[in-house]
Order: sequence, then structure tokens, then C-alpha cells
Amino acid sequence: MKHQTTTQIMEPQQPDNHNEISERRLTRQLEADISIHIFSASAALVGVCLTVIGLVRIVIITNKVETLVDDFLAMDAIFFLLSCLLSYWTLRTRSLYRMRRVERVADIIFLVELFLMVVACSFIAYAIW
Repeated sequence: MKHQTTTQIMEPQQPDNHNEISERRLTRQLEADISIHIFSASAALVGVCLTVIGLVRIVIITNKVETLVDDFLAMDAIFFLLSCLLSYWTLRTRSLYRMRRVERVADIIFLVELFLMVVACSFIAYAIW
């Protein structure tokens, strides 16, 4: 009788929650991607607001016009900075629950300030025209 040895290829045992772990990683990566975009865009918009405030001040001084646009832009810059700091906090946190909540707040602040920046730009266009 011939002696046969059979080799069985064993598949590595994966935990039952493997899909849950990979889904959590994917969710965390997506949240981090959103936070990175909010962080970079709001940081850039703080600089834009400060630059436009300087330009508006020059126009106010030379044309002797009164406008509240520079006040709106200063408020925008502060809230863009807040959004930037919150998104940075989101990137530094380890808790997925906290990450989602803080990222959502940063996102809402960012969108509201974008809208207010459009309103301020409309005031600038109206004042110049």
C-alpha cells in the first residue's frame, strides 16, 4: 500500500469582525480626507479675508465711503480660523465618534462662512459699482 501525504492549504483564519474593522478604517480615512480639505481651504480663506480687508480699507480711505464689508470679512476670517482649528482637532483625535462630531461642526461652520463670504463679496461689488 502506498502511503500518500496530502497537504492541505489552510486559509488564514480571519476574525469575524474583519469587515467591520475594514469598514471602520475606510470611514476614518474618508473623515480624515474631508477634514484635510476643510483644514486647507479654511486656512487659505483666512488669508483671503485678511487680504480683502486690507484692500477694502484702502478703497474706504481713498473714496471716503462707509461700508460694513470689512466687519463681515473680519467675522468670516475668525470663523474660518475656528473651522480650521476644529478640522485640525479632528485630524488629531483618535475617537471615531468624536472625529465625526467635530468634523460635522467644522463642516457646518465652513459652509455658513462660505455663504457669508459671498454676501460680503456682493456688498463689495455693489459698493464699487
